[in-house]
Amino acid sequence: MNTIIVTGGAGFIGGCFVRITVGGSSTRLINLDKLTYAGNLDSLHSVWDKPNHIFVEGDIGNQETVDELLRAYKPDAVINFAAESHVDRSIDSPAKFIQTNVLGTCRLLESVRDYWQELDQEQQSAFRFLHVSTDEVYGSLGKTGYFTESTSFSPNSPYAASKASSDHFVRAFHKTYGLPTLTTNCSNNYGPYQ
Repeated sequence: MNTIIVTGGAGFIGGCFVRITVGGSSTRLINLDKLTYAGNLDSLHSVWDKPNHIFVEGDIGNQETVDELLRAYKPDAVINFAAESHVDRSIDSPAKFIQTNVLGTCRLLESVRDYWQELDQEQQSAFRFLHVSTDEVYGSLGKTGYFTESTSFSPNSPYAASKASSDHFVRAFHKTYGLPTLTTNCSNNYGPYQ
C-alpha cells in the first residue's frame, strides 16, 4: 500500500484531493492540517471513517510533529497543500503568511529532506515532494497571453510574495540536496466546500 502525507488536506484544494484519492484507491493518506480559517472538516465527512485516511491536527511548521509522522508512516510522497491563501488577509497580516507559507514550508522541507536522505537508493528514486502553489506568483496577466513555468515571478500581494518565496525554497532544496520535487501553480479553482 502506498502512503502519502498530505498537508492542508482539510482546505479547499487539499480536501478535494483527499476525497478523490481516499475514495478511489487503497493509497493510505495521512492528512496533516492546522485547521485555520481555511480548514473545513465537513469537507472530509465522506472519508472520515475510511481506514486509509488518518487525520492529524498539526502545523507544518512544527518539525517535531512532521518528523514523528514521517518516521511512523514512512510515506512514498509528501504533497504540500498547506498555505495561508486569502489575498485580502495577506494585506492585513502579511507576517502570518510568511510564518506558514515561507517558514512552514522551509521547515517541512527540512524534515522531508532528512527523512528522504535516510531512505535506501530505490526508495529515494521513487519518492516525490509535490508543492502546490499559485499562478499569482507570476503577477497580473493582461487580457491576452499566458504564463508558463519559465515566466519570471512578479508577485503583487504579500500572499503571492510568500508563495513565490516558498516556490524558491522548493527549487533550492531540489538543486542543493537533490530532493525530488515538483511544483504546480494552480489558477482559479472552484467547487464544493469552497
